[in-house]
Order: sequence, then C-alpha cells, then structure tokens
Amino acid sequence: MSSSDTRLLDLAQEFRESLRLGVYMFRRLDPEGDLTAAQLSLLSMISDGGLRVGDVAKNLGIKVPSATEQIIKLERAGLVTRKQDPDDSRAVQVVITKAGTAAVDFANQRRNAMVAELLQDLSKDEIEHLAAALPVIAKLNSAFQS
Repeated sequence: MSSSDTRLLDLAQEFRESLRLGVYMFRRLDPEGDLTAAQLSLLSMISDGGLRVGDVAKNLGIKVPSATEQIIKLERAGLVTRKQDPDDSRAVQVVITKAGTAAVDFANQRRNAMVAELLQDLSKDEIEHLAAALPVIAKLNSAFQS
C-alpha cells in the first residue's frame, strides 16, 4: 500500500467519524421541535417529488417496515400522503403535503439558527475552511448517489 493510499484511508476514517458525530449532534439539535431528525430527513427527502416507500427506506438506511411506520405517523399528522406511482400502478409513492412543506421550512429555520449560533464560536479562518469544504462534501454526496 502506498503512502497516498494510507493517507486516503486515514482521511476516510476521520471523515466518517466526523460525519457520525455530526449526525449525533444534529439528532440532538432541536429536542423541542415538532419533528424528529428522522422525520425531518424523510420529509426533506421527498420534498422535490414523491418516492416509493422502498426508496425512502433505502435512503434512510432502515428496513421497509420501519419506514412505513414513520410514514404512517407523518400521514396521520397530515404531513405526507400516499398516491399511486405514475410509473408503476402496483407501487405507491409518498408525497409531501403543503403542511409537510411548511413544517420542514419551520424546522429548518429553527435548526439553521441553532447551527448559526454554534458557528459564531469559530474563527474567521475556520468559517472559511468550512465554507470551502462544503462543495467537496456535496461532490462526494453526489458521487455516492449516482
């Protein structure tokens, strides 16, 4: 293994660990909010159009029955609805409602304000480094979804 391979493996470990801890932080970010982190993630995921339940489960990294349970809770709250998949009459899509979109917008505003407070403790250089890293993280996310 070359030194560059070793460096990439070390970087991969640090990156994964940072993301893992970041996920924990964001799950605890807004305990007073109406939506859990998982519910907000699900609603955000379907905000650009409907997704099949299986795709929701896959994207959340959970089993279909667990995704279905979350969808039922959100449906009872009027935040999502289920409709026939236009590409497959046997399948069902989960679609966000207007109330769901409003709930996502409200939760995002609250959570963005909380994160902005955390960012205030960073130096100007740290903020610049974070800003510079975001397009790289977006590129990795995009490559993973392809």
